Amino acid sequence: MPEPDDVPSAAWPVWATERVEVVDHDPAWVDRGLQERDLLQGLLAPWLTGAVEHVGSTAVPGLAAKPIIDLQAQVATLDVADEIVPVVAPHGWHYVPPELDGSPYRRFFVKVRDDRRVAHLHVMTADSRWHQQLAFRDALRADPAMVRAYARLKVELADRHRDDREAYTAGKGRFVREVLTRNQP
Repeated sequence: MPEPDDVPSAAWPVWATERVEVVDHDPAWVDRGLQERDLLQGLLAPWLTGAVEHVGSTAVPGLAAKPIIDLQAQVATLDVADEIVPVVAPHGWHYVPPELDGSPYRRFFVKVRDDRRVAHLHVMTADSRWHQQLAFRDALRADPAMVRAYARLKVELADRHRDDREAYTAGKGRFVREVLTRNQP
């Protein structure tokens, strides 16, 4: 999360600045992803234009990952974010305002338990990066060699950028673009 000029990072919640940690794949992530997906499918039903999807590294069998379940929910417009906040907040979700998130194509929520991130929710429209997220996940699921290469990269980046989530994420960009380019229909 980029630091806003008017809010010192010391005022941020603990989860907002936690270190990047990549761990071995945990088969329980699949069940956790299903549980979160099902809960969100019900909570967000009035705004959804498609199914809630478990995406990201925890959705890929055998892939090392940050132990954070990533989900994405498709909506007609990002303007519904303010309506969603009071519905998901009682379930541990924290809204990250767009000016802090820095990703104009989505609205971002973080589920927190014991001051640690346990899940991310990317609320997106169908014409944003929705299909890219699914294509990347599905390409990895279909190619064990790609999973191994991506895991090596993620571990290396986590070691190098342990205290800089943005640098860690940016470091994966080239790999993601190459996978998407190779797997275009």
